[in-house]
Amino acid sequence: MNVQQDDKLKTLGYSGIFLSCYSDYSEKCIHATPEHVLVYLYSGEQVIEDRNKKIKLQAGDCAFIRRDHRLKMYKNSKGEDLYKGISLTFKRSVLRDFYRKMTKSEIPTAVKISDNTVFKLAQSPAIESLFQSLTPYFDSNIKPTEAVINLKLLEGIYALLNSNEELYPILFDFAEPWKIDLLDFLNSNYAEELSMGQIASFTGRSLATFKRDFKKISSLTPQKWLIKKRLEMAYIKLQEENKKVQDVYMEVGFKNPSHFSTAFKKQYGISPTEI
Repeated sequence: MNVQQDDKLKTLGYSGIFLSCYSDYSEKCIHATPEHVLVYLYSGEQVIEDRNKKIKLQAGDCAFIRRDHRLKMYKNSKGEDLYKGISLTFKRSVLRDFYRKMTKSEIPTAVKISDNTVFKLAQSPAIESLFQSLTPYFDSNIKPTEAVINLKLLEGIYALLNSNEELYPILFDFAEPWKIDLLDFLNSNYAEELSMGQIASFTGRSLATFKRDFKKISSLTPQKWLIKKRLEMAYIKLQEENKKVQDVYMEVGFKNPSHFSTAFKKQYGISPTEI
């Protein structure tokens, strides 16, 4: 268990379950977890900012955050209500074990691949029951056992699958081992000037296999996925790192500043110089 505490903040961490409480306090943080996270708000307010999109959570709201994405989070008290939230982190090992035990015929096959980073979930008895059962652990003198932690993570996976079918291919994108390798390669090499044939070769595929495999992880074409990724990284470098436009466009893989500016404005509604 990890515990951090001062006059304004208390955070408890138990092997995948994290509880946070702020008193009369507003906290801004950068979220960049390598694992999927399910966030639930007991009280106060939480704002999740994904580039030009804002998702606001109030008491009783729950959101799923996809892994390997960089977001801003604002955790605020609201009136007399302190910020009090909890998150479940789903490690790949837990999800793989869950997938192995599933009845494969019950897995939906015609599910649209979503490119969303954050999914705000509808309130449901399963989600409400799961998180209300964790409230006793805000008392730092009570520690959940490993068995309880594992049970709560399993409950969380069931709640996610029952709330939105689009989460099936996201949670279980390791069902075929190449998927993780493919995304790892693209996330690490998005700025490189590589042809689709080169990417296919570097990831151990023919071009036809690469294109077929890519359709299973994104509704975008590989070219559009790369442009979207480059623009997202440019947004971060401009807004959070205060870099200049003339430096950023080449860093993220654009060769032409005019093309970069046009694509940026199309995606975010403002020019890069306005950030």
